[in-house]
Amino acid sequence: MCGNTILSRACLIALMAAALGASLPPERASAQITAADSAAVLLGTAGDLEQRGERDAAETLYRYITGRFEGTPAAATAAARLDAGSGGQSPGGGETELQVWSTTYGIWLGMMVPLALDADGPEPYGVGLLLGAPGGFFAGRSVARSRPLSLGQARAITWGGTWGALQGMAVANATDKEEQAFVQSMVIGSAAGVAGGMLAARREITPGTATSATLGSLWGSWFGLASSTLLDYTDDQVWVAMMVTGNAGLVGGALAGSRWPLSRSRARLISVGGLIGGVAGLGTVLIGDTDDEDTVIGVALAGSVAGLVLGGVLTRGDDAETDMSGNEPGAGFLPATGALINWSGGDWSLSAPLPSPSLDPSDGYGGRYGDAAPDRVVWKVPLLNMRF
Repeated sequence: MCGNTILSRACLIALMAAALGASLPPERASAQITAADSAAVLLGTAGDLEQRGERDAAETLYRYITGRFEGTPAAATAAARLDAGSGGQSPGGGETELQVWSTTYGIWLGMMVPLALDADGPEPYGVGLLLGAPGGFFAGRSVARSRPLSLGQARAITWGGTWGALQGMAVANATDKEEQAFVQSMVIGSAAGVAGGMLAARREITPGTATSATLGSLWGSWFGLASSTLLDYTDDQVWVAMMVTGNAGLVGGALAGSRWPLSRSRARLISVGGLIGGVAGLGTVLIGDTDDEDTVIGVALAGSVAGLVLGGVLTRGDDAETDMSGNEPGAGFLPATGALINWSGGDWSLSAPLPSPSLDPSDGYGGRYGDAAPDRVVWKVPLLNMRF
């Protein structure tokens, strides 16, 4: 966190306090400045930062005081202020998004785990829902309270779980898994993705890096699907190609976001450029009344690539992290990147819509609880999102 501009002063103050105590011999240190005095000075600085609205910096000092000067009056005061701030959650941070996502993820697991275990009757699913929602909420809350969590770090965890589930689905399709094994693969993949996201979140991740990694994985999957179809791959090979190119896009997006000061807004605008290019290409072949599938896919692929390149060129210079995306809540199983058209507070905006998986509602309760499990997963693509 010390690399964050907002927290740099707080980290510097804490390091200077530690260096001051270490530079003096023990007898002189105790004579000239006591631990309680040092803690009191830092506490006053933290309070001043908090009054000026720099809550992240203040919390860094509060945590340093409670850990370094345990047992002093200032440490007790710092701990109380952290508790008063909802367990150290910072405005605009990633704690809220993680808890919203983890709650929805718990509900999803509550349905998928009994399905993966081939449970009969509605009771296991009822227990899953009863335990999944609060379990997911408190698990996310525990992670959020264990340490400061930025928006980018939170989204590394949430997208890790989502991407892992999608990869599990791809593996199941590539290996022709049976239906129960299909669900098991998604559950295992999501758990592995959450673990990987938490490992990545041990380091600071900017919102722009998290967004470019997320969108990079989706564009990589599209490139794999389109190119493998043009090369006449079998269905199993298409799924393998999508996994390889999707993960390549994930890594490439993360590297691009970390190497350059890429903001979340610019990453989304570049992606919207690719979306517009792909749709324009599709519209062109439809106007030309082309029946050849390879031509349709090829033109849409070329259009999306051109749109991404043009989006990157036209948004040069818009690299500052000026968006307040940390105030946006997570949107269920997938981290929110918005629908195609969004309206909030009287303002309209475009975004790259993310498809979300769900069980086919046409199967009803008979397919879900009876002898036959749901036979397919449907994908929903949000086109309009309005917030009042």
